[in-house]
Parts: sequence; structure tokens; C-alpha cells
Amino acid sequence: MELTDLISPETVFADLKATSKKHALQELARRAATVTNCPERAILDVLLERERLGTTGIGRGIAIPHGKLEGIDRVYGLFAKLDSGIDFDSMDDMPVDLIFLLLAPESAGADHLKALARVSRTLRDTGRCEKLRGSNDADALFAVLTDESAQSAA
Repeated sequence: MELTDLISPETVFADLKATSKKHALQELARRAATVTNCPERAILDVLLERERLGTTGIGRGIAIPHGKLEGIDRVYGLFAKLDSGIDFDSMDDMPVDLIFLLLAPESAGADHLKALARVSRTLRDTGRCEKLRGSNDADALFAVLTDESAQSAA
């Protein structure tokens, strides 16, 4: 599974404004509703339920909120760079400024896990994250995320 299977230039956002974890998830749910044609509230409920199980803030300023959603037929991804870091209850207590949202169909077992693994591998690359943080344009963010030559070097 490649990141281009999950995201497109239209699902990458360079300046998400959020003041809290819940606010960020609300903004992402609103944007995901447009892409998935699912109700914003249903998306937000799935994300909040997953956060109740444990934070998706994985550390180093990165969060990967995810969940399974009724009514979609494939895994969807949205990436957002926040204009400033927010408290996400991350494992390392660092503020989060890079968020990669994943939504999978209810029936997606392996695909959901493959997508999570792929995103995690991509965002584990410190150099790539530095480039993401240095980019203020959605197209540039998309290019950094989907640069396979950088991925194979990691």
C-alpha cells in the first residue's frame, strides 16, 4: 500500500487551525465528511471513541487518529500540518503539529493495519518530518509525503 492510495493533493492541508485535540478532530472530521460523503458527526464519533481507548499521539509531534467507519468502501487518509502545536495527550507529552487521519471501512481488517503501518513508517522518518514542518503549501506537503525515494532511504 502506497500513500498515494490513501491521500491526494485535495486531502492535504497546510495550515489547520486548532486549539485543542477535540478541535483538531472536529476540523478533520468536517473535511473528511466532504471526501467520504459520510456525516461529519459519525466521523467525529468514531475518532473520539478511538481516543477514549488511548491517545493516537505517537510522539515527536505526530498523531495518527484512525477508526473504522460504516458506509465507506476504501481506506481514506487526510494529512494536516497545524499552524501551531496542540496538546494531544501524546505519549511523550510533546505538542502535536502533524496529523495523519485514517478512516477505514468496517470490514477492512488487514487494509486498515497496512495503512497504519505505512503511515507510521513514513512519519518515523525524522528528515521527512523536518521537511513537512518546513513546508507551508499543501502541494509541497503532498510531494514530501509521497516521495518514494525518501521512503526507501529511511
